[in-house]
Amino acid sequence: MTDPEARLHVRTIGSLSEVSAEAWDACAGQSNPFVKHGFLSALEDSGSANAASGWAAQHVVLEDSETGAILGAVPLYVKSHSYGEYVFDWGWADAYERAGGRYYPKAQVCVPFTPATGPRLLLGEASDSETHKILGDAIVSVAKQLQLSSLHVTFPNKSEFDALGELEHFEQRLGLQYHWENQGYQSFDDFLMQLNSRKRKAVKKERREVAESDIDVRVLSGHDMTEALWDAFYDFYMNTADRKWGQAYLTRAFFSLLGERCADDVVMVMCFENDQPVAGALNLRGGDTLYGRNWGCSEDHKFLHFEACYYQAIDYAIKHGLQRVEAGAQGSHKVQRGYLPSATFSLHWIADPALRSPVADFVRHEREQVEHQIAGMLEHDNPYRKAEK
Repeated sequence: MTDPEARLHVRTIGSLSEVSAEAWDACAGQSNPFVKHGFLSALEDSGSANAASGWAAQHVVLEDSETGAILGAVPLYVKSHSYGEYVFDWGWADAYERAGGRYYPKAQVCVPFTPATGPRLLLGEASDSETHKILGDAIVSVAKQLQLSSLHVTFPNKSEFDALGELEHFEQRLGLQYHWENQGYQSFDDFLMQLNSRKRKAVKKERREVAESDIDVRVLSGHDMTEALWDAFYDFYMNTADRKWGQAYLTRAFFSLLGERCADDVVMVMCFENDQPVAGALNLRGGDTLYGRNWGCSEDHKFLHFEACYYQAIDYAIKHGLQRVEAGAQGSHKVQRGYLPSATFSLHWIADPALRSPVADFVRHEREQVEHQIAGMLEHDNPYRKAEK
């Protein structure tokens, strides 16, 4: 009998252009917009994530050595820095380099600039624990062959986290985000009735002030987004980046390519005053989830950020029968608006045992802290009526 693993061949590619969109998406599936060929190639082709920006693609492709058919894929980048990842390892890099090591370059399995949960080991219908482990071993082998200090798998789904955690290579790390879950609500008011009275009144007040202002809030698809509207949104994005981060990761070309290649996935909340755009929130829609990505504005309007980013997302999810909203990184203020703390995941392989041991200790203690924080917030800060005493 032929060993099925003997037919598997792993190779790396330096660009998404080396694989057809059909072949890649057969592995990626349709449930998560960020791992599709269209989104990842838009990042590369726009210059947002390429070798020049410190994101050198070394995507892993798993092939049938007899037929050449692509059976699996992994979006993998060799990085010269730790920007744009949202799972922070600056302290590890600093400690290792002060001790005489070389932390960069490293390998990153992720979607650049995108702290959204989703598959990282793209295996289509073949996705299961054993095939996850085969690809897990493969990406570690690639990191070793490239003589990299480390390999980081960020924001994988839970099944990948569990499967790879069984391999001796990886340390498991927890993070924290705030997600909204649809409990079968029929309308936004139905959702509101599940909040405790104080939180319900606060949300109604915030929405009422926006509704009574001169701001016109519109939900647009990618097909509705003209180049003029993308221009406006890019200005908003740059303005927010200048104020909050000091660095913009995404180029203007990315948004045009996003509109071309991922129009069906784009859900844009655009806000107008006197028919002129003044703010916007970019979301992408997956199979059962709406993912909040970028927000920006040209001028401040009271409560508009909450309306555009959180309430419109909830309203859209209810109307379209989606199960959850992931509103992006950070923001404990989301809890009082119905978004509850949720664990996110990452896995880390460290080549040097001298660094591996302290990293293992760190993530173990951090994991305990995150679990305690989530439990405490659910117990004491839960905005839903069942939490009332």
